[in-house]
Formats: sequence, C-alpha cells, structure tokens
Amino acid sequence: MVMLYELMNPGDVAWLLTSTALVMLMTPGLGLFYGGMVGKKNVLSMISMSFITFAVVSIQWVLLGYTMAFGRDISGLLGGLEHIGLKDLKMIDYAFVAFQLVFAAITLAIITSAMAERVKFSAFILFAVLWTSIVYDPLAHWVWGNGWLAKLGALDFAGGTVVHISSGFSALALAFVVGKRRGFGEYSMEPHNIPMTLLGAALLWFGWFGFNAGSALAANDLAANAFIVTNTAASAGAISWLIVSWIKGKPGSLGIVSGAIAGLVAITPAAGFVDPLSAIIIGVVAGVICYYAMLFRISKGIDESLDAWAIHGVGGFWGAIATGIFASVGATGLLLGNVGQLVAQIIGAVSAALYAFVLTLIIAKFVDMTIGLRVSNEEEYVGLDVSQHGEVAYT
Repeated sequence: MVMLYELMNPGDVAWLLTSTALVMLMTPGLGLFYGGMVGKKNVLSMISMSFITFAVVSIQWVLLGYTMAFGRDISGLLGGLEHIGLKDLKMIDYAFVAFQLVFAAITLAIITSAMAERVKFSAFILFAVLWTSIVYDPLAHWVWGNGWLAKLGALDFAGGTVVHISSGFSALALAFVVGKRRGFGEYSMEPHNIPMTLLGAALLWFGWFGFNAGSALAANDLAANAFIVTNTAASAGAISWLIVSWIKGKPGSLGIVSGAIAGLVAITPAAGFVDPLSAIIIGVVAGVICYYAMLFRISKGIDESLDAWAIHGVGGFWGAIATGIFASVGATGLLLGNVGQLVAQIIGAVSAALYAFVLTLIIAKFVDMTIGLRVSNEEEYVGLDVSQHGEVAYT
C-alpha cells in the first residue's frame, strides 16, 4: 500500500470502491462474530460497539485521521495537518480516503474483544476517539505514510502491522486495565449463538478479499496474486487449527473459523509479496501458533475475552516476520538471501506491538480515571443490553 494514490483508470477506481465496500462489511461482520460468542444478555452490546465504531471512525478520519496518517511527513512520526477535513484533496482521491477509512474502522472494532460484557458504552466511545487518533493514525503513517518504518524498508501490504498487531496487542493491554468479567474462571461462559459467529466469520472471509486484493490499489496481476494467497492461507489456517484442536478433543466449528481468521491475519502483510505455496506455510503455522497462544492466554487467567491478541496480535506478528522470510514477489526475503528484510520486519513488528500496548495502557487508564471503564456489578449481572441500551436481543 502506498501513501496517496491518484487513481485515473476507471477500472481501478471501480475495483478500489468495490474493495472498500467489502472491507466495510467486515466491521458489522466482526460484530456478529463477537456477538455470537458472548452471553445472550450482551449480544446487542457487542454488535453495537462495531456499528458505533464505524460511525465514530468515519467522522474522525475525515476531520483528522486521514491527514495524520497520510499528510506531509513530520520527522517520520506523523502526517501534517494540511488535509484537515480533507482539505485540498481532489474528489478522485476520495476513493483512497474511503479505502483507508474502512481499515481504521475494522482495526478499532477488533479491540472490542477485550471489552466484552463489562465496559460502559460511553467509555468505549471516548476510548475509540483517543485510540484511533493516538495509536492507529501514527502507526498508519509510520508504515504507509512515508514514515520511519517505510523508510527503514518494512513491508506491510495490507495491514498485518498497522491493523492486526496494533489491535491485538492493544486488546491485551486493555484486558489488563479493564480486568476480568464477574465469574471468569469460576463457571463456564459458553457462546450463546455459534451459528451467528459462523455467519460473522463468513462475512470476514468474504470481506478480506477486498482487504488484501484491494490493497493493490488497481485491478491488476498484484491484486490477483493477493486474492489467491489470501484464500489459500485462510484455508490452510482452518485445517491446521482443526487438526491441533482435534487432537485434544472434538473438531469444533469455532476452531475451524478461528483458524481461517488466523490464516487471513497472517497473510495480510504478505499478500502482495509471496506466492501461493508460501501462503500455505504461512497459514498452517498461523493456525498452530494462534491456537497455542489462545491456550496460553487461558492458562494465565487473562480475560481477553474473544482472543484478539491470540489471533490478531500473534497472527499479525507471525505474518510480519513471515513476509521477511518468504517474500519473492516484488521484494526478496530471507529465503532469497535478503537478511535485511527480515531484520526490518522484526523491527517493525516489535515497534508496533510495544507502541500499541503501552499507549493503550495509558489511554485506558485515562478513560478509567475520568468517566470509568467498567459498568457496576449490578449492571454486569443484568447484562449490557439492558443496562447500557435498554433493549433485549431475544424475547
């Protein structure tokens, strides 16, 4: 992905706008994915956070986010403010603006994994504005806006570092600040509607074609490569997670779709740089390591409720490293003798993880000290659908 791309070919504009619509669908799709995994008294709360995410980020991106990410480079750290309110951009540039907007939205939505069933809706909205402005926008500039990681040579075709590492490690930090749900570890907290989660996963897989293939910013051979490796890695991840989880028990449907998403996450930074055979390896490894990351999280009693860290954080980290190993399309990685690319990938992944984790800790502490993050014990017991929204999902 590049900084500002003025699209002149009508076919390329059509593909980019189509990809934008596909990625937009991922945010409500994620709401369904998460919503099915919580209790029935919190499903509307979970889905609502995805919808308000899209609304809040859409305004923030137009007013401030885009220029902070893609404005004139300032010391490699942040974009200038010359495009506040999309000032001085041509209408043809709005295709790129919109495409980047939906990336920012899905990134924030992923973090709601750590807020399930216990966070105030008002606190989430404040957190959303702060996090997008302080964490996401600078990271997007570092990698895609000609910032210091771009100058270092770090590769991130469609968001493994900017989207997945940042959201996954932010979710982990947020889980530490928010704390566990009442009863976590004391009694089973089963998903209330697995078919809803499977539907959400299907929408995510579908939207991911726009996520990765759209990042070619043109209807060309690079987009075709990104499309096929995306599907290949997702399938490999689904199968590998299924196998390792089956060894320990039953072949659960949640495991299949979790593995697919792990594969999708891992191929995201590499989609424009690797071939289909490498995508199989990337997806297989992603399914295995994300599964064991989930088991590790559970063993430590960390209530990062819906495993954004295990799947997006760990999967994105592996994908960034894998890009430095397997790159062979338009770039070279370790297997072709380019040790420097692997080093750049490691620096980029570690930097993004640390920045997102530390800044999210600070933002979450600030929100907690001002308006408070958690609902009361009584509100948590009743459920957030009623206590926060005055609604019930099922009658």
